[in-house]
Amino acid sequence: MKLLEDRIVKDGIVSAGNVLKVDCFLNHQIDVAFINELGKEFYRLFKDAGVNKILTIEASGIGIACLAAQHFNVPVVFAKKSKSKNIAGDVYVSKVTSFTHGTTHDVIVSKKFLNENDRVLILDDFLARGQALLGLIDLVEAAGAKVVGAGIVIEKSWQEGAALIREKGVRLESLARVESMDVETGVKFVKD
Repeated sequence: MKLLEDRIVKDGIVSAGNVLKVDCFLNHQIDVAFINELGKEFYRLFKDAGVNKILTIEASGIGIACLAAQHFNVPVVFAKKSKSKNIAGDVYVSKVTSFTHGTTHDVIVSKKFLNENDRVLILDDFLARGQALLGLIDLVEAAGAKVVGAGIVIEKSWQEGAALIREKGVRLESLARVESMDVETGVKFVKD
């Protein structure tokens, strides 16, 4: 998506350790009008998939999922990274290791929000090693629901995540596919 690639070039910052900071518009401060355009694109890509629920993981995926959900007219469920007092009853649990944070969490969704009748679109901000996405897929499968696709804002295509997701047979659509990035030369995108 050219609009996204241009914004990454303009406002993204490549830090040591292959970290792409897009916190000025995507995952710390949210440019709502811009993210709404990304939501429209996810709708264009998945409008015929029968989506009746969008699933993401806290925290960075929530804004993206909410702005996309308004185009699908469906609810958003987000996996929490810790069980709190406001989650009552049975839950689905999956372990997720974060590339960015270097931590492992149990991610949790209440069983009352996912069931066998759901056709779930999973959305998230980044795909690197694929662990968050695999954890979300596990939650959907545990509920007996169907994953109809996964939408990613920025894919680091040199890492194994996209291949792992496709090997599972999940339709994966990434709005920007980063081929490489470097502090000195910036970001290069996969050209299809």
